[in-house]
Parts: sequence; C-alpha cells; structure tokens
Amino acid sequence: MPAARESLLDAAYTALARRPWSAVRMVDIAAAAGVSRQTLYNEFGSKDGLARALVRREADGYLAGVDRALTAHADPRDRLTAAAEWTTLIARENALVRAMLTGCWSERLPAPGLAAVASGSPVPAQRRADGPLPSPPDFVHLVRDRAVAVLAGPGHARGDTADLARSCEMVIRLAVSCVVAPPPDDGVAELVRGALQRQPVP
Repeated sequence: MPAARESLLDAAYTALARRPWSAVRMVDIAAAAGVSRQTLYNEFGSKDGLARALVRREADGYLAGVDRALTAHADPRDRLTAAAEWTTLIARENALVRAMLTGCWSERLPAPGLAAVASGSPVPAQRRADGPLPSPPDFVHLVRDRAVAVLAGPGHARGDTADLARSCEMVIRLAVSCVVAPPPDDGVAELVRGALQRQPVP
C-alpha cells in the first residue's frame, strides 16, 4: 500500500479515536497525514470511500492476526485457543473490529454498507475497498475456513474435515460471544479449552 494511503488511514483511525466519525473532517485528516486534501480525494474519492477503506484495512488486519495465531503453536487446540484470544483482544482494543464482528455499529463509527458500491477509482486498493465488506457471518466463515485449512493441512478431502469445520466454527462463535459478553477475568482460553475437550480436533 502506498505510504500516503497508509498515512491517511492511520490519520483517520486516530481521528476516529478522538471524535465521532460525523465530526471527522477530511481537511484535518489530510493535514495530519501531511498531504494535500486533493491527494486524499484522489486516493479515496470521498469520505465514504475513506470509511470503506478504513473498515477494509481493519478487517484485513484482524484476519492477518487470526492467521498468525493459527500458526503460533504446534497443538491444534492451542492454535484455536490463540485465535479466539486474538479475536477478543483485538475487538476490545479496536471499535471497528468489534462492530464488524458483532454488527453493532455505534453512532461514533462510520457504518458503510456491506454491499459493493460503484467504483470508478483508478486506485486498485480503493476498488477493493469499494467491493463488498464482510458481515459478521462472513467473518465466522472466513475464520473457520482459515482454521480448517491450517489444521487439516493439504490433501484432505472436504468431507474429511466436516467435524473439524464444526469445531472451528464453534470456537469462533464462542469467541464472538465473549466479545459481546466478556467472561470474568478474560477467561476466553478456559472456555475454549473446555469446549474443545468434547470436540474432534486432529
């Protein structure tokens, strides 16, 4: 991603942490990123385009963290536990990720529609951001499928992974429930391990 685009997204994220999205001004974001307002509009097209790009970046960052968690341990149950812990951690720290996972968008946040919007942007990253954004069920399926791919490894037929897929989906759904109603003392790992004791995981 070009440096100017990333700087603008960083500036937008910082601005959103300080004030509601409705009060965030494009001119302030451009100034904070050290670029002209025209550069901002050239990159994103509009404030809605900037919002979609910001949401897309945070979604991609969340999924990249899931991928790291799924490869951080040798034991499959530890991998799934790490993915669940990452989910609850990032949702606690990042209001956009929390909104994407739960579908609960507060008035402070941008709430771009999930459907694709018409895009004439010459910027490939913006054309992608203008495409469909993931819904809460999409995230469940994306994480489930990533976990199955890592845990099953190459060469497994789809039918051979049905039980594993159910276990992986249960873990991500449990993690999202912990985002909505956090357990005491951040007991996500304990909940996941307890649930996985009764589930088939290779």
